[in-house]
Amino acid sequence: MEKIQRDYLYMLKVERQYSEYTLLSYKEDLEQFNVFLEQELLHLDTFQYRDARNYLSYLYEQGLKRTTISRKISTLRSFYEYWMTQDESVVNPFIQLVHPKKEQYLPQFFYNEEMEAMFQTVSQDKKKGLRDSVILELLYATGMRVSELVHIKRTDLDLNLPGVKVLGKGNKERFIPFGEFCKQRIQQYLEEFQPLQRASHEFLIVNMQGAPITERGVRYVLNDVVKRTSGVTDIHPHKLRHTFATHMLNEGADLRTVQALLGHVNLSTTGRYTHVSNDQLRKVYLNAHPRAKKEKR
Repeated sequence: MEKIQRDYLYMLKVERQYSEYTLLSYKEDLEQFNVFLEQELLHLDTFQYRDARNYLSYLYEQGLKRTTISRKISTLRSFYEYWMTQDESVVNPFIQLVHPKKEQYLPQFFYNEEMEAMFQTVSQDKKKGLRDSVILELLYATGMRVSELVHIKRTDLDLNLPGVKVLGKGNKERFIPFGEFCKQRIQQYLEEFQPLQRASHEFLIVNMQGAPITERGVRYVLNDVVKRTSGVTDIHPHKLRHTFATHMLNEGADLRTVQALLGHVNLSTTGRYTHVSNDQLRKVYLNAHPRAKKEKR
């Protein structure tokens, strides 16, 4: 059992290029499943559909969110699909299990004023601030994932267009343009950090010792920026991705374009941002249309 699960996680890391954060979630899902097997005196080889239904009930009893339960079921369904490629006798007990309906939520995003405040904060520092501003600029200007950011090499940049080539989920490559603010910051960063860059690697974003920065390192940088920015209290890397998508749609970008820039496989994934944009459109409409509000008496 341990070997097939290790092989599965290795496949996700090497072949599908999943991020450290995603791999940790999958690993935790498998570990929780193993605990359930031990408690119920079940074995992976004899696990059946009725056991899968019991496991679903077990997850509900833990008080988990429906989105978390759905992800855990997806993890196990995917694990069994991998195991079936290694052993033809294996049957996937999760294939017929119905996912819990996901909660409807609006993606969190930053307003323009909040983004500007964070950029002002990082510009107050010198060398470190220049590196941090490039991280912030790239995430906001392109909507890329942190896992994509840390793997960018200097050769992936094209400052003539300008834009950057990234390798997304499933080893799918895409090119994302960015604007003049981001281009200027990157040029300044390359000049300043060139002596610090180690010859042993070609990665663009480095830590203050010159080694490639990790996803954890990026999260530390973003948390530090928020702590020092007045009026901003919460950040996570995906919130910048949400902000990119929301601001693009609010300014008139079409859904297909934003889908391509984000690297979403399904348009429905991108479509959740239209809820935020529609809310913005309603506010503009109510403020602008002469007959949108009741006449004051």
